[in-house]
Amino acid sequence: MLELVKTADGSNTIYNATVGENYHSKHGALQESRHVFLNSGLQYFLDRKLAATNISEEAVSILEVGFGTGLNFLLSADFCTDRKINLDYIGIEAYPLSLEVISQTGYDQYASAELWQAFIANYEELLQKPIKLTSHCNLQIAGCKLLDFGSKKQYDIIYYDAFASANQPEMWDEAAISHTIQFLKPGGVFVTYAITGNLKRSLKALGCKVEKAPGAPGKREMLRAVKLL
Repeated sequence: MLELVKTADGSNTIYNATVGENYHSKHGALQESRHVFLNSGLQYFLDRKLAATNISEEAVSILEVGFGTGLNFLLSADFCTDRKINLDYIGIEAYPLSLEVISQTGYDQYASAELWQAFIANYEELLQKPIKLTSHCNLQIAGCKLLDFGSKKQYDIIYYDAFASANQPEMWDEAAISHTIQFLKPGGVFVTYAITGNLKRSLKALGCKVEKAPGAPGKREMLRAVKLL
């Protein structure tokens, strides 16, 4: 029930007929991933850290809710490798895509050959354990539902990339958001393409400072939050 679909910027996404939704924006999968997660999440966190300490970050950790096609990871890992930043990345994905589907996305053109080849070669094993894919990148895919995920670690950044609340409301309720925020470090950044009143209220109640940010093409606004406590 999966179909490869070309989006408006020429990059591909996957349409999931069971859910009734694409994995990325029809206005541009690549544009959305770069804008929402790479620029408004990772780059924002690094710039904020630099402004506060005047020291460049040498390592960063990211937890992604909704690993999906791996596009957010590939862009983030490539970015960190170019800047010699060590990246520790874990993606939660209750229904991992097959290696065959991942291989057909065309996302090899958005990452270095070394990173892409290591990602594809180890993809199925990544569902079992963390793997050092390159000298600057560790990755694990947690093949479980969000509420079943557990970790003693807290992360610098959370990419929240679940399907929309209209199709997957359980991923946006107070229980899901509360469970997720416990894995965010104080001073860490939570970022998502969505913005709703309920989401803003939940994050504020969990000790986060919430702000609207310009959305990716096709969406006026998105949400970013910084954990204060």
